[in-house]
Amino acid sequence: MDHFQYRDGVLHAEAVPLPTIAAEIGTPFYCYATATMARHYEVLSGALDGSGAMICYAIKANSNQAVIRTMVEMGAGADVISGGELQRALAAGAPPGRIVFAGPGKTRDELVMALGVGIHQFNVESEPELRMLSQVAASLGKVAPVALRVNPDVDAGTHEKITTGRKQNKFGIPIERAAGIYALGGGLPGLEMLGIALHIGSQLTELQPFEEAFSRALDLIEELRAAGHEVRRFNLGGGLGIPYGAETPPPPADYARMVKRLTDNRRLDLILEPGRVLVGNAGILVARVIHEKHEGRRFIVIDAAMNDLLRPSLYDSWHDIVPVSQPAADAALSPADVVGPICESGDFLAKAREMPPLAPEDLIAVRSAGAYGAVMASTYNSRPLVPEVLVRGEDFAVVRPRQEIAELLGRDRLPPWLPPPATPRAVEG
Repeated sequence: MDHFQYRDGVLHAEAVPLPTIAAEIGTPFYCYATATMARHYEVLSGALDGSGAMICYAIKANSNQAVIRTMVEMGAGADVISGGELQRALAAGAPPGRIVFAGPGKTRDELVMALGVGIHQFNVESEPELRMLSQVAASLGKVAPVALRVNPDVDAGTHEKITTGRKQNKFGIPIERAAGIYALGGGLPGLEMLGIALHIGSQLTELQPFEEAFSRALDLIEELRAAGHEVRRFNLGGGLGIPYGAETPPPPADYARMVKRLTDNRRLDLILEPGRVLVGNAGILVARVIHEKHEGRRFIVIDAAMNDLLRPSLYDSWHDIVPVSQPAADAALSPADVVGPICESGDFLAKAREMPPLAPEDLIAVRSAGAYGAVMASTYNSRPLVPEVLVRGEDFAVVRPRQEIAELLGRDRLPPWLPPPATPRAVEG
């Protein structure tokens, strides 16, 4: 369910007409609906009621401060992958004791930062990382809470580039080596070995891979306990998919029932790291048609591009694209490639998509763009980052202003051996 619906023939974000936002801030822009985020969080947390699970929002999905703050206000902690994301979580008010630091390449400086603020847990992904964390924690007189991330060698059945739980993936410790590494950690200074973590991929649309991975991890936990190790925590990661198009991912209630069935009476504190399932369908990208081009193929050229939304180019992902002005029920549809202005053949948001007639200046909305949209954007072709807007009811606010080209130029520096231009030329208009 989302809160982007037609009212009187115009697409609205909650109660705000999208043309109203476009008239004020221009296009393209991202728009997020608070009501959708709240609904998805409530559904997931409600389904998990009684399990004691702590929900740590995966900031990598959408790291805008307003989005993180919305999650924190609803009771979420944070799952971070970098020192920058840790600082974003803290700036948005996430309690350090509800922050989990994941990722396979944490630096020494990042470990120092996280130990300094006192986070809930480090998901450690390798023996070298375990040893480095021990050295850093001991040198600071700290004790690092650790969950060992295991790789259960389970095929998540998702896209090749977002599967993370197979042997050939870079993530985690092979499950057959995990008991030995866990024992090693128990003997190192500055570490408190508390649990097991895993994450097998993103955009999963079936429960079976989850159940297989969780079962293997729970068998490992029983093995560790039998060997005398304390195991109090089980971090289940994230990965539950959303409907972009024809997918039918399992409802959060079914996922929660499976989690409860597997973990009941296991004496484990559960941690979940959902991202996409909370914010994916809560966001859209609004763009304006520049023109259409018909040269043996129909192209709809818009002012958004692959630098604004990389997923179609990177993952061949499918996003529903709709006109902001509702077309007539009998509008003639024809296949079109929806493309941007970037000088790359990979610059497309859709290919061979059945689209109604569109005219220059018409607005379109790219749905389900709330996750891995703005966070993956770049300034390729010197295209400034687009603004982000948060809507609540009849109100909207710009939560990231449109970047100015002067900001991009201002980040460059000429070396001392290059003289500055005699007379820099200003752009008029």
